[in-house]
Amino acid sequence: MSWTVDRLARHGGGAAPSRSTPTRAGTRAMYDEQEQPPEHGPLAGFTVGVTAARRADELGALLERRGAVVLHAPALRIVPLADDSELLAATKDIIGQVPDIAVATTAIGFRGWVEAADGWGLGEDLLARLRGVRILARGPKVKGAIRAAGLTEEWSPASESLAEVLDRLLEEGVDGLRIAVQLHGEPLPGFVESLRAGGAEVVGVPVYRWLPPEDLGPVDRLIDATVARALDTVTFTSAPAAASLLSRAGERGLLDELVAALGHDVLPACVGPVTALPLQARGIDTVQPERFRLGPLVQLLCRELPSRARSLPVAGHRLEI
Repeated sequence: MSWTVDRLARHGGGAAPSRSTPTRAGTRAMYDEQEQPPEHGPLAGFTVGVTAARRADELGALLERRGAVVLHAPALRIVPLADDSELLAATKDIIGQVPDIAVATTAIGFRGWVEAADGWGLGEDLLARLRGVRILARGPKVKGAIRAAGLTEEWSPASESLAEVLDRLLEEGVDGLRIAVQLHGEPLPGFVESLRAGGAEVVGVPVYRWLPPEDLGPVDRLIDATVARALDTVTFTSAPAAASLLSRAGERGLLDELVAALGHDVLPACVGPVTALPLQARGIDTVQPERFRLGPLVQLLCRELPSRARSLPVAGHRLEI
């Protein structure tokens, strides 16, 4: 629940803007929004839970500049690449037996893989093997990382959807092919198993792996705040983080209460549809930006949260609840 005075006056009391591409006036308004002092920003008076481990500072800063109070509780931690024996083993496997196809899923993961291979003295060998491989890139960011490494992708879906990559591979036929799949923090069982069911030999490349946080205190505080309706929204930027939060709530006997809060009073905001899957599996509806990026996610909250607030007239002002 959030309490602010006169926020309706600042936003004109109207409905939330359209989610379509901004007009020139809309773009100007976005810049004006960014130039406002935080106490007068569109998120002033709202409290936002952030579950991200990676780029959490960036997301928190974007929210705070727009006036939000941020409760940061990384639901996961990332295994350092240089210390990852599983990644080293997969890299040696690919160098020793070159795949027919490589699927690159995230830019940070692909860059990290190449950097880790360099650190192990295997970077040149890895890139030499990948130059003769058909590379499929999930989206434009990873496509840029592939090209920065001196490689060229064969194809990338406009949707940035791994499901579309899978559909293309299965339509072409994968029987007898060796396919390397860059895993982005989770095993991707549906993707990998579908390829194996089609007859492919799949080599998983665990470019970065998630583990539970060493300190569960912040996660527990976020769960408690959500159940108590002390947050207006919880943001999710990865499916493993969403799954981890639900799992921890289950361990504490609070899963039903957390699901109820996220289903009715606390807005779950996800960076994209893949991130939302663990929540949707529990029957929780989410909001997502049209573009699966942090900036559009924050802009979405700037529209959604004020539009959800209830207001009462108090002493000549509008009090939002």
